[in-house]
Amino acid sequence: MFKVTPNPPDADPTSHFPSAADIKATPRTPSHLFTVDPEATTETLMVYLVETLASVDVMVHQLVDHLDGGARNALLGISNSVMLAEITANRVLDRIDPPE
Repeated sequence: MFKVTPNPPDADPTSHFPSAADIKATPRTPSHLFTVDPEATTETLMVYLVETLASVDVMVHQLVDHLDGGARNALLGISNSVMLAEITANRVLDRIDPPE
């Protein structure tokens, strides 16, 4: 079955915001403001990742204490995702440098 879809509206020429088409047509140029040392070892990167995830989890748990209802549940869900990512990153570290 053929579904008729309308054409997207033309961009407002007086708007200060670029249209989606303008954004997609603009070539991506990576920023060098924040870069990761290309010579950093995989182990160093993984350790930094684990430490960052642990810090995020602490911050989320501090915020959870000040919330109720849906916002609290959403932050607890984010905390679960962070915890799973931290466990995964620790498993990768174990593969790089197995515990003795």
